[in-house]
Amino acid sequence: MVLRRTSHAVYDTSYHLVWCPKYRKKLFAEKYLRKRAREMMLEISESYGFEIEEIEIAKDHVHILLSFPPKYSIGRVVGMLKSLSARAMFKEYPSIKRKLWGGELWEDGYFARTVGSDVTKQVIERYIRHHKDEKQAPPRLF
Repeated sequence: MVLRRTSHAVYDTSYHLVWCPKYRKKLFAEKYLRKRAREMMLEISESYGFEIEEIEIAKDHVHILLSFPPKYSIGRVVGMLKSLSARAMFKEYPSIKRKLWGGELWEDGYFARTVGSDVTKQVIERYIRHHKDEKQAPPRLF
């Protein structure tokens, strides 16, 4: 478990995020485009204090295992990654825009799942149940 810190929070969060190019087009069939999209995601994440633990740009979708400060919502982080990367990709590779008749790089939706390590849902439920009776000592989380 890696605890991360901001000036007002200590956190240990990881999210598995997935999204696709518009119309599920295989825009990243070319290796150089996948490589550049990966670099952009890393640059954006670094500039906002996000930590990418794993990333894979497939031909028609993106997988990211990401940690970010709790001051950001999942939707905001995904929106930032998608909008900033789209703007940069269109600027560097204008030919991509011609393949998309709507002028957008990414689909509107995304998949998000929280990811745990040793602290599972069952462990948290047990920990919270033990707080019903304040006299009883809570079990150790880890």
